Amino acid sequence: MLAKVNTIHNIGLSGQLVTVETDMSNGLPGFIVVGLANKSVDEAKERVRSAIKNSKLQMAPRKITMNLAPADVPKNGTRFDMAMAVGLLLSSGQIKEIPDNTAFIGELGLDGTTRPVPGIVAAAQNCKQADIEQLFVSADNAAQASMIKGLTIYPVVSLEQLYRHLIGEKPIESVIHHKIEPTKLESDVDFGEIYGQHQAKRAAEIAASGNHNILLSGPPGSGKSMLAKALAGILPPPSYDEMLEITKIHSLSVADGENIINTRPYRNPHHTASSIALIGGGQSPRPGEISLAHLGVLFLDELPEFPRHVLEVLRQPLEEGQITVSRASGSEVFPARFLLVAAQNPCPCGYLGDKEIACVCSASAQLRYSNKISGPLLDRLDLVVRVERVKTAQIVKPTPSESSSQIAARVQKTRAIQQERFKDVAISTNNQMNNKQIQQYCRLDEAANQIFEKAIGSLKLSARASMRLLKLSRTIADMEESKNIEPKHLAEALQYRI
Repeated sequence: MLAKVNTIHNIGLSGQLVTVETDMSNGLPGFIVVGLANKSVDEAKERVRSAIKNSKLQMAPRKITMNLAPADVPKNGTRFDMAMAVGLLLSSGQIKEIPDNTAFIGELGLDGTTRPVPGIVAAAQNCKQADIEQLFVSADNAAQASMIKGLTIYPVVSLEQLYRHLIGEKPIESVIHHKIEPTKLESDVDFGEIYGQHQAKRAAEIAASGNHNILLSGPPGSGKSMLAKALAGILPPPSYDEMLEITKIHSLSVADGENIINTRPYRNPHHTASSIALIGGGQSPRPGEISLAHLGVLFLDELPEFPRHVLEVLRQPLEEGQITVSRASGSEVFPARFLLVAAQNPCPCGYLGDKEIACVCSASAQLRYSNKISGPLLDRLDLVVRVERVKTAQIVKPTPSESSSQIAARVQKTRAIQQERFKDVAISTNNQMNNKQIQQYCRLDEAANQIFEKAIGSLKLSARASMRLLKLSRTIADMEESKNIEPKHLAEALQYRI
């Protein structure tokens, strides 16, 4: 008897509806899987065989041919186990019928219990696009899968439980649409704990308000890493759609179906990370650090210590908000719209320009160090801030300063202004504006335009840097709830480009 069962194969964030075709016929008992299945899929034969036997079901001693269609698409992973087991039970007559709008995703243990698989959010979304209405998943994947509206999700604990549901003996209770409220990322550093650094704190607030990239440069121990961690704590909580997008990306990397991410991510890769670790890749493309930081913060500490070729891979995602990972098996596009926070010492010893400790680096060492960061990459940074040494008096007798909660409230207010402005377009912050939107929302009066023109000439700003300057000025104006960009807003933005 020929049986057909639906499942989904993830290819990055996109998916392919796969039909598991099972045919049982007379002949020498055997089990063969075709359809460009790799080793992990081929090994499913033994997992499924043992799961059926240990679930007190019958494994017919017949010639079994199983095809994963379409047969020209490579298949990998363990997500096909449940569909393969159901196909065998259906083909042997132990299950009578299964509706066409039903799909099965999950790994099986030898005892018949189910295990979660990565990428379940993307898989559930792809099921909906393929007109699947009922989705059976591992119980540990059910929470994430239920984030997708319009699908009936059935959490499966074991193959035996699934069998009893499919024959109508003991139905599995479906999971209702799972909606968790987003929350603000709790940082372990508060702005109130950082001594001094008023200009750097102001720059961090501007960066968070408009999602602008920022570079902090200063001597060792001046608080650069603390500022980066504190900045992550003043970002507003994600919207539900953003939370879904964040969880979908992270679920591709970890088979943790119960982990719904309701905060903005904060990623801090070490400077020994490779370019593949940053952008993603692998035989079956997985997201890298820049995609895992999507809609959150990517903190690169000791920026010049990263290999130059690793830093250069940031140029495309900083400009386009996505990364295209191309491999021999195909290419996949991952979102990568993050807030880049970078920190560096001004030279190898760390004290170039310090007023108290003299720099001991040679001119050639300083040049080599600064050349590790290319001009095109610096051109994509909106704020470059000098973080000075904390004065002795500020350490011995620190003066009270604003807490992160106070700054976060202002950031939330500024972002609300931007969301209202861009409610009819597919962006949410000033940093995402294209040239047409810059012309519409960043108009300058005569006085501000004169400052802008002089700045371009004296600082030799590129067209890209000029547009980023206008976007930064727009954010500073929004922080003061100003409808127009005034000369003072442009002047403050300029000091972060000098």
